[in-house]
Amino acid sequence: MTVPLLQAKKLTQTYPGVRALKGVGLHLMRGEILAVIGENGAGKSTLMKILAGVQMPDSGQIEINGVAVSLPSVLAAQKLGIALIHQELNLVEKLDVAANIFLGRERLRYGLIDTREHHRASQIYLAAVGLQVAPTALVHTLSLGQRQLLEIAKALSVQARILIFDEPTSSLSSSEAATLFQVIGDLRKQGVGIIYISHRLGEVKELADRVTVLRDGENAGELSRTEIEHGAMVRLMVGRDLKQFYTHVPQKPGAVVLEVSELRTQVYPQQSLSFQVRAGEIVGVAGLVGAGRTEMLEALFGVTPAVGGTVQIDGVEVRPRSPEEAIRVGVALVPEDRKHQGVILQMAVQENMTLAALRRGNPTGFLNPSWEFALVGEMVGRLQIKTPSSRQVVQFLSGGNQQKVVLSKWLSLKPRLLLLDEPTRGIDVGAKHEIYRLMEELAAQGVALLFVSSELEEILGLSDRVLVLHEGRIAGELDRGELSEESVLRLATNTDVRDR
Repeated sequence: MTVPLLQAKKLTQTYPGVRALKGVGLHLMRGEILAVIGENGAGKSTLMKILAGVQMPDSGQIEINGVAVSLPSVLAAQKLGIALIHQELNLVEKLDVAANIFLGRERLRYGLIDTREHHRASQIYLAAVGLQVAPTALVHTLSLGQRQLLEIAKALSVQARILIFDEPTSSLSSSEAATLFQVIGDLRKQGVGIIYISHRLGEVKELADRVTVLRDGENAGELSRTEIEHGAMVRLMVGRDLKQFYTHVPQKPGAVVLEVSELRTQVYPQQSLSFQVRAGEIVGVAGLVGAGRTEMLEALFGVTPAVGGTVQIDGVEVRPRSPEEAIRVGVALVPEDRKHQGVILQMAVQENMTLAALRRGNPTGFLNPSWEFALVGEMVGRLQIKTPSSRQVVQFLSGGNQQKVVLSKWLSLKPRLLLLDEPTRGIDVGAKHEIYRLMEELAAQGVALLFVSSELEEILGLSDRVLVLHEGRIAGELDRGELSEESVLRLATNTDVRDR
């Protein structure tokens, strides 16, 4: 048999209170794209950190070309041809392209950095990934897609034979993602082995030669190229068959909770928005990137106050100039960027969950530990949050569990109107299903929900009605019976719908 380019055997890793990996193994061949998938918390990130030399395992063995190796550092892994391309790109924005490629490995002449040689040599690696920018261009001027390609060029400059991609398309447009896929395909043809981590199962099906699935820190199974399909991946990831992923049960709409009339945002001050959301309704907001969806939610929550129009909550006109004012009238927002806007990563689960409700739970001005303990216990159970304890620091939770902490923080206030901006972005299929269940539960309790999503499946599967935005205005409104991918996309792209 051909010796694998990379093989991991019985890797085990334990953190305080959590066993992240339990005897995990995988192998990667030359010129192969191996997808590694699993729910958040399945052990993918820990496994990749071990393979890239970020951390050492408690036990187990790693072999390259059949020879056992030790990877005590990132530099040691790079010397053996392994490079990890993180989801959060590791580039210095104020340096130019060439300086980033050779950062930490600067070429010297007479004891000084040889900038001219950097610029010359970097062009070889830029050409290899099809990145048409000058070596002298500052990184902060590049798009996210260009920065992603720059990271690959940087990896190639250390003669990487094994590239590990961690959620590489999470912030890319469809055209940028298509360019990335082409580069990955070219690298595959050159014999580079690629490990590809993604929650987007459509990408996995398109790219992967083979799939390794992790569940709860263990190997759950493997799929060959001919076996890779959505249902098979989901079954291995979650240990059950989600035959009805979207089980939306429309509620009888109650009274109008949110009434928006001629609302104008700071991004699109010339366009106005008018719509209603009733108690028990789940209203989806669709549109292309830049259509003004996030800006609309932020105006309703007072993050960036509107420049015109009126907003009524339960028939009373309000003018939210800050999130505090919005919270006071029963509005809550789950933001798109949970790590920067939804949670405080360095704080514990308990502190994050109770942060928004401190004044209500502690009217005397002093912290009430018994109130905090009861609230956190209720929310951990209700949302099925996987955490060793309420004192666990949030940054060590999986993405899906971090998102549940964000939701818990707002649900503790019992909002009348819940705004959700990309509520399942970057989380696995199982955690998505749990958030969908929670949205259904809240609607049944009479909460009004307005949610933004870029995933058409979510929009179609969860919504009672859909507002489709195009360049800051509502291009159309669709009832559940009118919903289809075609009807949403026609409005989102401003295509004439009269001949539908």
